[in-house]
Amino acid sequence: MIFFFSYLALGACAGLLAGLLGVGGGLIIVPVLTFLFTAQDLTPRFILHLALGTSLASIMFTSVSSMRAHHDKGSVDWQIFRRITPGIVTGTLLGAWIASHLSTRFLKGFFVVFLYYVAFKMLLNVKPKPARQLPGKVGMFGIGSLIGGVSSLVGIGGGSMSVPFMVWCNVSMRNAIGTSAAIGFPIALAGTIGYLINGLSAANLPDSSLGFVYLPALFGISLTSTLAAPLGARLAHILPVSGLSKSFALLLIVFGTKILTGL
Repeated sequence: MIFFFSYLALGACAGLLAGLLGVGGGLIIVPVLTFLFTAQDLTPRFILHLALGTSLASIMFTSVSSMRAHHDKGSVDWQIFRRITPGIVTGTLLGAWIASHLSTRFLKGFFVVFLYYVAFKMLLNVKPKPARQLPGKVGMFGIGSLIGGVSSLVGIGGGSMSVPFMVWCNVSMRNAIGTSAAIGFPIALAGTIGYLINGLSAANLPDSSLGFVYLPALFGISLTSTLAAPLGARLAHILPVSGLSKSFALLLIVFGTKILTGL
C-alpha cells in the first residue's frame, strides 16, 4: 500500500507539472518509477523497461483530456497531425522493439542524456526561430519516426521535440503546443502496445505486469494525473512559471545525476 500511495502522489505531481509548465509527465514519471521499482526489488534487468512502458501507458490517458482541451480552444492543427502520425506510429513501435533488446544500463544512459538536454534547454530558455516551412510527405514521415522513436526510448509524449520542430517550421506556438498534445496520444498508444507485446516473453516480470507495463503503477498514476493536470493549467495563470520552470530543470538534473551514479 505504501508504494501504491507513492504512485498516487507521483501521478498528482506529474499531472500538476504537466499542466503548469507544459512539459510531459514522462520526464518525472520515468525516473521516479525507476527509484520506486528498485525499492520494490523488481527484476533489475527490466526495471527501466517497466518504467518506460508504464509511463507511456499513463500518458495515453492524460493525453486524451489534454488533446480535447486544446481542440476545444481551436489550437490543434489536424492536418499536421494526420501528416505526421504515420511516422510517429512507425517510429514509436520500432523504438519499443529496440528498447526491448537493449540493456537497462544503456537505456539509463540514453535517458540521462535526454534529461540533461531538456533541463539545460529550459535553464537557458532556448527557443527555435521560425526558419522554414513544414516538409513534404517523406520529410514529415521521417521527422515523425524520429520523434516517435526517441519518445518511446525515454517514455515521454514527445512534446519536447515536436513543439520546437513545429515552431521552427513557422507554426505558431499556440498551435504547436496544441498539436503536440494531440500527437502525444498516438505516441503513447503505439508505445504502450510495443512495450506490452515485446515484454510478454520476458522472464521474471512482476505478477501484476502486462508485458513491460506495471498495472498497479499505471492505475495509481493515471488516477491522480488526470485530475491534477487541469489544476496545473489554472495555476499557470497565477504562479511565476518562468522561475518554476528553472526549478524543475534543476530537479531533472538531480534525477539524471542520481540515475547516472547508479549505472
